[in-house]
Amino acid sequence: MNFKKLSTDELNRMDVPAFKASAKLPLVLVLDNIRSQHNTGSVFRTADAFRLEGIYLCGITATPPNREIHKAALGATESVDWKYFSSTRQCIEALRASGYVVVGAEQAEHSIPVQEFEPVPGMRYAIIAGNEVHGIDDDILSLCDICVEIPQYGTKHSLNVSVSAAIIIWEFYRKSGNNL
Repeated sequence: MNFKKLSTDELNRMDVPAFKASAKLPLVLVLDNIRSQHNTGSVFRTADAFRLEGIYLCGITATPPNREIHKAALGATESVDWKYFSSTRQCIEALRASGYVVVGAEQAEHSIPVQEFEPVPGMRYAIIAGNEVHGIDDDILSLCDICVEIPQYGTKHSLNVSVSAAIIIWEFYRKSGNNL
């Protein structure tokens, strides 16, 4: 079989206004004190790819406009809605008030392997992605309704935060029935 890479036109990508008007996956990603603007930009691209409701940037996480975020996001900061909160706790309180289930992405006692977690249809979820070095702070982890983790089998027991976010977002998308 001969494979030919599809052109941009053949991919039928929507423009920003169409993206803004389109149905979204009932999921937001909360970045809890992310140090790297490259990681933040990469998460914006993933959020665009799977049409997340938005990204909430907390604490020391940089916000657009930002040159380093833009380099990795490739324009996704224009399509994906985002909000900034000075603290992750404030963000979680706002999400809870809006009816979100708060999901920590962390290797923790009583966490569920992400592939075993089944999102409930009709519910809205917020995934907390923690700092690259320290993960999710214990006080924030205690506010989570559920904790999921990505099983890992090598000598390292961590993945880059943008990679972890992408894996977990994919699992939610896959289990949503791809109804976008």
